[in-house]
Amino acid sequence: MRILIVEDDPSLGRQLEDRLTSEGYAVELAADGEEAQFLGETEPYDAVVLDLGLPKLDGLSVLRAWREEGNAVPVLVLTARDHWHDKVQGIDAGADDYLAKPFHLEELLARVRALIRRGKGHASAKFACGDVMLDTRSGSVTVNGQPIELTAYEFRILAYLMHKIGHVVSRTELTEHVYAQDFDRDPNTIEVFVGRLRRKLGRDIIRTVRGSRLPAGGSSRRPEMKRPRSLRSRLLVGGAISIAVAVGAAGPAPSLACSRTMLAAALSLSLATTLTS
Repeated sequence: MRILIVEDDPSLGRQLEDRLTSEGYAVELAADGEEAQFLGETEPYDAVVLDLGLPKLDGLSVLRAWREEGNAVPVLVLTARDHWHDKVQGIDAGADDYLAKPFHLEELLARVRALIRRGKGHASAKFACGDVMLDTRSGSVTVNGQPIELTAYEFRILAYLMHKIGHVVSRTELTEHVYAQDFDRDPNTIEVFVGRLRRKLGRDIIRTVRGSRLPAGGSSRRPEMKRPRSLRSRLLVGGAISIAVAVGAAGPAPSLACSRTMLAAALSLSLATTLTS
């Protein structure tokens, strides 16, 4: 998951960046409103932590501009203003949540997790597909109840796919959401990470299904693909520019259970990757 932090206090900004990075997020930091507005309009973030008291352009103006452009990225407003009318202004401008300074980092992390879940249409912090369980609160992954060690990027990919249950995800979209803007992005490494996930989660859990095509470029900014009729009861996640990954249908709370497991990656424009158990 990719997070934008907009904070003009260098010390607090670095503290938030370091902690969110340690929690497995791809994090970028903007120190003024103009840079924040530009990044929000050009980069696909899964959530934004936005301070209101910014140089060049205040946070409320940035937020209003995003919403007027139709940018629905979940936004947590972070500010020293704690009067009720300030909160009303922020929420009316399009904020999804509000946190007043000073605050505990654990509370901010919990609110960010909740924003991302709700933004992807989920209520629970736990995601389950077949024998695979991912807990976003603890950052843990288990298979048949046994803990699995994942690298930071393997966890980011798995978490993004889990959050996109029921939708096709292109390799380009996956690359955009697991790497920060200044990272040397190579979409081909996605296939390497998916291969590692297959080995760690079980080879039989991933298979390739032919027949799904993505729009040219596969950008996450484009409208989402309709699922093939044969896959509509499954969880679609994905992994390549020509990849469609499936993971089964969502189950009852508190976890998202999949009757069939799918998490995968395809390799050419005519391939769809489906994770099945």
